[in-house]
Amino acid sequence: MRRKYLTPLLLACAGLSQAQQLATTDLVDALRKGGYVIVMRHASSPREAPDKASANPDNVKLERQLDEAGRASATAMGKAIRDLKIPIGEVFTSPTYRAMETVRLAQLPNPHAQSELGDGGQSMQATNDTQAAWLKDRVSRASSGANVVIVTHMPNISRAFSEWGAVADGEAVVLKPDGKGSATIVGRIKIDEWARLR
Repeated sequence: MRRKYLTPLLLACAGLSQAQQLATTDLVDALRKGGYVIVMRHASSPREAPDKASANPDNVKLERQLDEAGRASATAMGKAIRDLKIPIGEVFTSPTYRAMETVRLAQLPNPHAQSELGDGGQSMQATNDTQAAWLKDRVSRASSGANVVIVTHMPNISRAFSEWGAVADGEAVVLKPDGKGSATIVGRIKIDEWARLR
């Protein structure tokens, strides 16, 4: 029987071993056991910040926010993760509104806003080596019993892991840390694929 695989993945960057993708059912089973790091880009968001009339009531700084597709896909992703009984432990997120909105709508537990995952208030014009180093270090750390979720932005991802290529809005890259400073990429899941994994 032919196995279905998730979105193809480029080779991992230095410090990460070569990608070894799991079949869809194997990946879900693995995530249910915990110990993985899920690095994802926030859900779909327009490039322009809203004006006061169109901003969400709690978006007081008038930052970029999710569009209708982003809100729906973040909500559906979170429901699928819960339905699949995938345990989520630590959740690290960019402090930007659009990343926090992704986490909130997905109902991911106990998010920690992490400045290294943000845009520095510059709408992604100022990512730096410190941010890349934090992200590289965090994906290589093993944890047991649950999975770690990291929600950030494309410039941060590409600065740390240029070999990953483009990561779509809401797409997740799943890694298995070895606890010795390395991690293996085992799959990529686009945000609208989560619901189909059930």
